Amino acid sequence: MSEMMNKDTQGPSKEPNEVEIFVSKSLRFGVLLSGAVILIGLVLFLSSGEGGYPGDSYPTRLRDIFAGAFDMKPFGIILAGLVLLICTPIMRVGISALVFLKEKDWLYVGISAVVFIILVSGFFFGK
Repeated sequence: MSEMMNKDTQGPSKEPNEVEIFVSKSLRFGVLLSGAVILIGLVLFLSSGEGGYPGDSYPTRLRDIFAGAFDMKPFGIILAGLVLLICTPIMRVGISALVFLKEKDWLYVGISAVVFIILVSGFFFGK
């Protein structure tokens, strides 16, 4: 009898809905993908002994990073993995904004959209 009362007083069980599971899987996939890309770059760096760029230089612009990654330059691949890792939580905020839009929760759509715009603009225009 006391077990039944404990179950009733605990409140409703909160099971994750489909959206939360999708967001969780998206974040996990982003982290695993970026980790794999970084690992590939690290293995190439350790096997070749060089970063693929002359001297102590490395790419700093997104275009140069991805061009170096496509050219199989170890530093370019490692930096591309780091860019993917940075983009993972930004993607989560964008997905949240779309979920709130679907639910017609306009306050949170606005908040998520503003945060998303700030993150993306900081990513592209930050120094």
